[in-house]
Amino acid sequence: MSRTAESSEQAQDLMSDGARSSRSATGKGRLTSVALAVALLASLATACADADAAAGGAGKALQASGSTTVAPVVADAAEALKAQGLNITVATQGGSAGGISQLGAGQIDVALSSKPIGDKDRADNPKADFVSTQIGSDAVGVIISKQVADAGVKNLTAEQVRGLFEGKITNWNQVGGPNLEVFVYDKEPGRGTREVLDKYLYHGEKPPPPPNSDHFAIVGGNLETRNKLESTPGAVGPLSTGFIDGRDKLVAVSLDGIAPTMENVASSKYPMTRPLFLVTNGQPKDTSRKLIDYLVSDKGQELLPKHGYLTLKQIGK
Repeated sequence: MSRTAESSEQAQDLMSDGARSSRSATGKGRLTSVALAVALLASLATACADADAAAGGAGKALQASGSTTVAPVVADAAEALKAQGLNITVATQGGSAGGISQLGAGQIDVALSSKPIGDKDRADNPKADFVSTQIGSDAVGVIISKQVADAGVKNLTAEQVRGLFEGKITNWNQVGGPNLEVFVYDKEPGRGTREVLDKYLYHGEKPPPPPNSDHFAIVGGNLETRNKLESTPGAVGPLSTGFIDGRDKLVAVSLDGIAPTMENVASSKYPMTRPLFLVTNGQPKDTSRKLIDYLVSDKGQELLPKHGYLTLKQIGK
């Protein structure tokens, strides 16, 4: 063995002897330190849990998802509630139907919905106890370009709207408009907007399948719909009227002679009026309760007109 290796081995032996001696001498002290550390960690964990409970669950982000119509209002509320230490995230996966499905599966805390909970929603989520709280009201418009409206299309009957969406009316000159081909942007099944349109056109009957046409496409959220309507000549689609406020290129036509004015929406005279909901699984509590309480309060209700929606007071609730 070389001198270096021998010295190293001796040093290791000395260290081992020292360690054994140290362990023997201080074993009780170390056990005491460990016990104190465990107790301290337990105390900290309890304190954190108590703090979260006192804050109404504010330590954990509340997950809200669903309707692209309701989402902007809830996002504004979430921003306002940050001052109270509440952490709320807002998403729009799958629209109203997607939010309800996620809530039923326990993936989120609050579903945002621009349609009432239906029998299918309950059948698809038999273990869920859906509780809906209305926060306001909205109108779905049949939206066309200003070019088409200025050329003569100011009003459409239900029969004409069916003809447009079923691909039977293919040129705007068939309903008193310009010689311009129609391009339909329809909503995905399950979206609150689509349900309102189907109720108006088919009165609960199952709608026909989409037309096999190059001039028909399915879109998702409101922003996507608006962008498509603005960028496609001759386009028509269902969209929340609040999303065309300030958009000079788009017009919501009257339906059966009734315009989507505030008065007509408030009285439900306009045929495509819909409620806006926050939905929880069971009675809302903790952060969910605080979010809903804020949105139905005077301060929270001020957020709805900013997005073109009606408050509970305006619709007599």
